[in-house]
Amino acid sequence: MTTTTQTGSIKRVYCLYRVSTVGQVDKNDIPLQKNSCREFVKHQQGWVIQKEFQEKGVSGFKISADDRDAIQELKTAAENKEFDILLVFMFDRIGRIDNETPFVVEWFIKHGIEVWSVNEGEQKMDSHVDKLMNYIRFWQANGESQKTSIRVKSRLRQLVEEGVFTGGVAPFGYRLVKSGIINKKGRELMTLEIEPREANLVKTVFNLSVKEGYGSYIMAEYLNDRNIVTHNGARFQPITIKRMLTNEIYHGYYVRGGVKSKRIEELQIIDDDIFEEAQKILRQRKVNRDEKTQVSLIAKSSTMLGGNVYCAHCGKKLCSNSYVNKYRTKDGVLHEGGRKYRYMCAGKAMHRCECDGQTVYSAEKVDAVVLDALHKCFDKIKSTPKSAVIEKKYKAIVSQIKKEIKCLEKENSSLERKLKELTEEIASALLGDSKFTPDILSMAIENTKTKLHDNVSCLAEKRHQLNCKEEEMGKIDYHYEQFRSWADEFESASSERKKMIICTLFKEINVGRGYDIEILMDGSYEQFVA
Repeated sequence: MTTTTQTGSIKRVYCLYRVSTVGQVDKNDIPLQKNSCREFVKHQQGWVIQKEFQEKGVSGFKISADDRDAIQELKTAAENKEFDILLVFMFDRIGRIDNETPFVVEWFIKHGIEVWSVNEGEQKMDSHVDKLMNYIRFWQANGESQKTSIRVKSRLRQLVEEGVFTGGVAPFGYRLVKSGIINKKGRELMTLEIEPREANLVKTVFNLSVKEGYGSYIMAEYLNDRNIVTHNGARFQPITIKRMLTNEIYHGYYVRGGVKSKRIEELQIIDDDIFEEAQKILRQRKVNRDEKTQVSLIAKSSTMLGGNVYCAHCGKKLCSNSYVNKYRTKDGVLHEGGRKYRYMCAGKAMHRCECDGQTVYSAEKVDAVVLDALHKCFDKIKSTPKSAVIEKKYKAIVSQIKKEIKCLEKENSSLERKLKELTEEIASALLGDSKFTPDILSMAIENTKTKLHDNVSCLAEKRHQLNCKEEEMGKIDYHYEQFRSWADEFESASSERKKMIICTLFKEINVGRGYDIEILMDGSYEQFVA
């Protein structure tokens, strides 16, 4: 390109071309803008294009002019008096931000640069009307971008709800395959398909998390030690494991932009109950260490309990540690009794709170009491038929709630009729044709409204209770079978698995002075042995 300086009537022109998406690039939108600008310049006397700027995949609606290299380079050139005219195909190529772009245009004009559009002519700033029209133009462009954004987001939400894959990389456990569907741009859309080998690894991750209590760091180490890599060929990181455990695609749902799809059976790898258990574990591992949880925090620790064992006196968690039992007899001989494990009240040992309990407890003694209680629970569940549990736990409760709901509905119908009659009676009272005064009727109406409002709230609460109980009944098979399977597998299970069973079955273990131990069962399992 020649570099002609301004002499006489020659005007130096810089052109700016911009498209915001790759799709526009593919459709040759920049060549269209370029050809239009060049053709426009041919018909202008003394105009010479000296430089052309191209922005591909740059949104004029989302990206500020301060972050656009082309705009900043044009500003520098304007300050150095390198050109006379800024030419664009349409003014919205400069930008679509209503509270910024008008002032960008004004900045160029104030620095002696004429701003022209092939389709809209020259933008001047000679009067207040010019400034107003300049602002309105970009306000309209901004509005169109917002409408486009809303339409795109709405369509994406609709597609997600319908269970359509809306693009992106395939999560671990899946692969991208052609769907056979051609979009408006003539491209074949991709969809997801389960990749069997990776799907088995995903199941392993969830099972080790739920059944063995593996955290994200141990899980990443487990996969890396076996030379298993991500889709990108990288080592697994703890954050990758956390994202995997929380990704709802694994139990059959697309989630995007806060929208959840319908169930996609062919993409489900993990059972709902296992997925929910994993979420429960992740939530509990997020809490402050002083808060009560029901999950083993250290899967690889040497003690049986962890995560839900507390001091009965101050309520602080008991941490576990070990020591070598050494002692010297009177004859001066040093004896080593081997390594011993214990639970320690950190609150008392570190003077963090007032505590009148023991500082340490023998892990062997505490574990023995808990294991004895555990085996009694296992014996009980083995002798308890599931049908008896359902009959005992839910039939009477659900029947009573339904009876209360029916009574409330009947009473509300009566109150609504009464309220209607009282309201109609007001007119007669105002005419003096009623045996009740307006004040008495007004008071009666307010009392009836209050009673009706209270009943409606109570009815909503009862219906919520009924839904909860029915949901519990729906999960009773899972909890019952899980309890029975624990009883069968416990003795042969790994130490990590044993810890997870104890933590899931017993929601809280309180240890007091003199080894006074209180064990509280989780409500989902207590129903089977109560």
